[in-house]
Amino acid sequence: MPSTDPVPTSTTLDELNLVNAGYVADLYERYRSDPASVDDGWRHLFDSGAGGFEPVTAAAPATNGDRLAETSPAAAPPAEPAIPEGATPIKGPGAALARNMTASLAVPTATSFRDIDVAALEARRRDLNQQISPRKVSFTHLIGWAIVRSAAEQRSMSHYFIELEGKPYRVDPGRINLGLAVDVERSDGSRFLVVPVIKGADQMDFAAFHARYEELVERARTNKLSADDFAGATVTLTNPGTLGTTMSVPRLMPNQGTIVATGTIRSVGGDRRMTITSTYDHRIIQGAESGAFLRRIDAMLSGEDGFFADVFGAMGARTADVTTDEPMPSPAEAAGAPVVTADAGGLEDRLKAVAAGMALVKAYRHFGHMAARLDPLGSDPVGDPALDPAPLGLDEASMAAVPADLMRIYVPGETLAEALPHLQETYTGTIAYEVEHIASHEERVWLRRVIESGEHRLPMEAEDQLALLERLISVETLERFLHKAYLGQKRFSIEGLDAMVPMLDVIIGDAADQGARKVMIGMAHRGRLNVLAHVVGVSYEAILAEFEAGRAGGDAATAPK
Repeated sequence: MPSTDPVPTSTTLDELNLVNAGYVADLYERYRSDPASVDDGWRHLFDSGAGGFEPVTAAAPATNGDRLAETSPAAAPPAEPAIPEGATPIKGPGAALARNMTASLAVPTATSFRDIDVAALEARRRDLNQQISPRKVSFTHLIGWAIVRSAAEQRSMSHYFIELEGKPYRVDPGRINLGLAVDVERSDGSRFLVVPVIKGADQMDFAAFHARYEELVERARTNKLSADDFAGATVTLTNPGTLGTTMSVPRLMPNQGTIVATGTIRSVGGDRRMTITSTYDHRIIQGAESGAFLRRIDAMLSGEDGFFADVFGAMGARTADVTTDEPMPSPAEAAGAPVVTADAGGLEDRLKAVAAGMALVKAYRHFGHMAARLDPLGSDPVGDPALDPAPLGLDEASMAAVPADLMRIYVPGETLAEALPHLQETYTGTIAYEVEHIASHEERVWLRRVIESGEHRLPMEAEDQLALLERLISVETLERFLHKAYLGQKRFSIEGLDAMVPMLDVIIGDAADQGARKVMIGMAHRGRLNVLAHVVGVSYEAILAEFEAGRAGGDAATAPK
């Protein structure tokens, strides 16, 4: 059936030549081979010659004037610039894309980042899909819908900027048109991106939004999108997280206010996390607005304001499970396992003590460094209230009833009461540890074990202690000499990093024991002279000679390189 889509306007053509240029290029090549092979709407566009497309026209019959011109001597062609070997001209939509990408560099954008907890999103999506099977709702469906609802509440995120006759304007499109970045594979296996648009998404319910989403994605993957399907996006969603990307800062196209990108869902400690970004036109949208926008999306995906109840209801699923105030049953309860209840013997109190003990251990691992005694002058550390067991309801008796092995700690002690002093000594002593931010669970567990067991703090033999002292004396002596003999000359002292030299001794020695034959050291400026002298083996004479040369010169003296 011939397409009835209107011929695209110049505004539409600008949008086609942006992120959708690959899709348009395929259609244009088909048109050049056979104009009748594309829909009427696309053929009218290409025939018009608009947007840089060259129409296919039949050759006119030759005239006498043409024959005379053919026999006339040809004028010498102008000299062409030298083209490097391997260069290929970019034509048509690809050339328009290159021009627009260059022009987009002038658009001042900024980006907000937010990590959100997606445990509720995962659980609700799983419940919904179980109810509506074989239909399916993806994470992108739900995230897109949260973006639409949030943008409908905060309309400024869909506004865009234009300049007319030198005057800036803010444009309110009056509705939320959500662009969807869809990855499409060509017949030759190459891939390109298209961005069809769900127009008036804020006027739909979730069922209509879901249906239109699926329709556009199917048409994109079967090359059946019309020019009108690309026009009018005011907010765009891209999801590089499907490829494992943690976070992304995408490009914002003209005539849009915001583009939202989602990262892959990952485990951080015991939480399920996803990073979401909002890249916006900073001429009309401010950082606080973007931050509030992401906060609202986060709240929606956490189930606030009946978000999931509306989704479940629109898809014909039971809404009772997402509207009740009762907590969701645990997996054991859902499987019919008996529920443990408190008995008269104080089981409830013991369970509370175990939970409080785990919270206390977690606090020391996260915030122990706040109470570490690091100031050599003896000032008191700021500490953290979470390190106090009293607000958790723990006293000596309750901690003595908690087995240490339940805490999964590696310090000595059979009970929490016996282990707590060792935990305090480890995390609030003269060395501070801050490792709980590390994303890898395996690495965190290894570090906890090494730190708490004291495996890395083995006692030194007397001769090793003496060798270490002599090494530190050599380091300090060189620094003092250079400071006195070449006062005022630019250099980077090792002050505060004296232990780096014996540390490098150990690292390089262990590497040699493991078979290494070459070591490459990359380091900052601070302490490099001492490393050159005491690790690399550059003689004192060579270092001092460069200082003397710098002193003799007329220019500002610098330390040896």
